[in-house]
Amino acid sequence: MAYFDAASAAPLHPVAHQALLASLDEGWADPARLYREGRKARMLLDAAREAAAEAVGCRADEVVFASSGTRALHTGVAGALAARRRVGRHLIVSAVEHSSVLHAAEVFERDGGTVTQVAVDRAGAVTPSDYASALRPDTALACLQSANHEVGTVQPVAEVAEVCRAAGVPLLVDAAQSLGWGPVEGDWSLLAASAHKWGGPSGVGLLVVRKGVRFAAQGPVDERESGRAPGFENIPAIVAAAASLRAVRAEAAQEAVRLRELTERIRARVPLLVPDVEVVGDPERRLPGIVTFSCLYVDGEALLHELDREGFSVSSGSSCTSSTLTPSHVLKAMGVLSEGNVRVSLPAGTAEEDVERFLAVLPGAVAGVREKLGAPTAPAAQEGRGEVLVDSLGKRCPIPVIELAKVFGQVPVGGTVRVLSDDEAARLDIPAWCEMRGQEYVGEEPAERGTAYVVRRVS
Repeated sequence: MAYFDAASAAPLHPVAHQALLASLDEGWADPARLYREGRKARMLLDAAREAAAEAVGCRADEVVFASSGTRALHTGVAGALAARRRVGRHLIVSAVEHSSVLHAAEVFERDGGTVTQVAVDRAGAVTPSDYASALRPDTALACLQSANHEVGTVQPVAEVAEVCRAAGVPLLVDAAQSLGWGPVEGDWSLLAASAHKWGGPSGVGLLVVRKGVRFAAQGPVDERESGRAPGFENIPAIVAAAASLRAVRAEAAQEAVRLRELTERIRARVPLLVPDVEVVGDPERRLPGIVTFSCLYVDGEALLHELDREGFSVSSGSSCTSSTLTPSHVLKAMGVLSEGNVRVSLPAGTAEEDVERFLAVLPGAVAGVREKLGAPTAPAAQEGRGEVLVDSLGKRCPIPVIELAKVFGQVPVGGTVRVLSDDEAARLDIPAWCEMRGQEYVGEEPAERGTAYVVRRVS
């Protein structure tokens, strides 16, 4: 089985495994106690904090260990906002932040705060000028991921941090996807990360609050972790997390070159092997191991099952794999095709042979799913009515787009097709189909049920 979902959770690094087992014997006691066992535990905890600080590029007393990356982000957002309440109650986030940041923003908004979402371009990147435009006198905090978890696009953190610093606004960086590859550049104020993203054990989050940054921990506090992460520290897991971070950093430069070559191979060959595919994310400013593409006329869940049967573990941002039946907020913000979405995220040590086998298997898997769904194999040639109505109410991704493609040849150049759909994914995938086909997306119109999406044939 080839595991290609390292962006969700990287396999446990051998160094993490060894450190975890060793510290189970030495780090079980309360590090706050002064007797021998407590001192051993404290030494392990302090060493882990020093190692983490070295990797981040900060002081050891700025590092806090939390119970997860999500908890670290929630704590960081809430604490920074509370400390600057007198300044104002305005929060800035990008439209492609991890859901944990967006959920924290929703809670803040329900509590009376205001939130500005900064848009991204089609590659998934923000611009520093857009962050500058979003800043207000009452802005308490800005958040920006270092790299996107779904498409791998690297964000201009250093430039955004400079803009925020000039305005006196702290910037919180979600470095979960990038910290294993190197420190985050720029004059940021807070940072959060998660150990299971770099090959450490799950259940360890990292929160860094720079000295001089105002911070007020929310909820009950105790003497642990500077009052910012209450509860008994999981010292064996923390030790393993720090050890694995140091280990992956030592391997990062060499491994990044190798993984970039493999993902470049996938980016270049998938569109040649599979028709009607959109490769998404920035082609150059991206993480080494992530490549994402979307296949027209494909049910994402069905494709993931086909690839699983062939021995590949991949993930998807397609609405077809979601119980909410809505497309990934990242793909939606980028304005790219969401149906049949596949994210390949290669862990360190991925074999070249596995990538070649994936490329060999993928065309057949996509073709099989398309055949089962009755997808068109070639553009329809007949000419006919000036307007065609497609009723796709009650039908889910990717059926509305398939039905659009089947009837499109029935209208002459200048004619239109109106697709009735109540599937949220259609709002993203029909315009994406038009861009891929060089046709005009006129827009959407209200309908008695659902929405009418209007497409004009221009060629």
